[in-house]
Amino acid sequence: MKALKVIGISLAGLVGLLVLTINLITYHPDPLEDMDVQCDADAPELQPGQELKIMNWNVQYMAGKSYVFWYDVTDGSGKDYEPEYAEVEKTLEEFLRIVKDEKPDVLLLQEVNVDAKSTGYMDQVARIMEGLGPEYPCQTSAYYWKSDFVPDPNVLGSVGMKLLTISRYRIESARRHQLSIMPMDIVSQQFYLKRAILEASLPVEDRKPLVLLNTHLDAFAQGTDTMQKQVAEVRDLLLALNEEGNDWLIAGDFNLLPPGWDRSQLHENDRVYYQEESEIESLFSEFNSSVDAETLNGPNQSRYYTHFPNSHVIKEPDRTIDYMFFSADLEQLDYRVRRDGTLTISDHLPMIGVFRLPR
Repeated sequence: MKALKVIGISLAGLVGLLVLTINLITYHPDPLEDMDVQCDADAPELQPGQELKIMNWNVQYMAGKSYVFWYDVTDGSGKDYEPEYAEVEKTLEEFLRIVKDEKPDVLLLQEVNVDAKSTGYMDQVARIMEGLGPEYPCQTSAYYWKSDFVPDPNVLGSVGMKLLTISRYRIESARRHQLSIMPMDIVSQQFYLKRAILEASLPVEDRKPLVLLNTHLDAFAQGTDTMQKQVAEVRDLLLALNEEGNDWLIAGDFNLLPPGWDRSQLHENDRVYYQEESEIESLFSEFNSSVDAETLNGPNQSRYYTHFPNSHVIKEPDRTIDYMFFSADLEQLDYRVRRDGTLTISDHLPMIGVFRLPR
């Protein structure tokens, strides 16, 4: 009996140590957190009535398009685990070239890696800011995947992935909104992504601040209500901003097809990722979208494709899953998805919108 008691105490101690270790190496964000803002003291302030060019881009941690990663396809043909460091460096330079060519006022970026084993522990936030230089004096970011070590055999190392918002204009404050987490066993959930919305407040002279929201919703959520929950959380936040009288814009990778979109257009391997009725319908029905659902389902829909999957069989962009929505008082002057020079940079294409602030 004494021996069994000792064994039981030892096992309890080992379990406790394991729980403590997992807790220490993984990320546990609060539902709402203030984020640090880095901004030069002399950064200019937005003015009523001015035009603002916004670029949104899921940059796929600068991996380029030479790989089909282990999570990319359902048929098991994705054999790559991480990009070569030289490819990341090359892709980063190509990304910077596109940004300098477009000269956006604001960048909303997803899948920016920091200290991740898969990208050679590169601090991509620092490298992007260094590459863009003093023309972009303000930035804020928020993790949505972070762990010192992930025991999944496809990872086996550290992860660090951020939402990053960069601006030519002053950012006054920033907050991170936690989104619902995919249901799974309690241990796996500690190591899984913690999807979020990054809110940045840009002061406007003699008006309420412009609120810019940067997000990346879940993927691989089939068989759960995760996407419904996350879309509802986005909707609630936008309605709250409307109630407060704020002008706002949200953009990002929503990982959802347009309402009414025919999934049979996709390769058979990819249809499983999406529901018959897209969960994003409520955002289209209640808010302004840069491109309406009718156009996204029309004969020119390919002009607005934003996703170019990593695949051995798909050779060009084939769907829209990234979007911009904006408040009633913002006037959209232009919107396009840039293909020129971007098809080898990421599995997503940059969306570029030009808006006029109310006077």
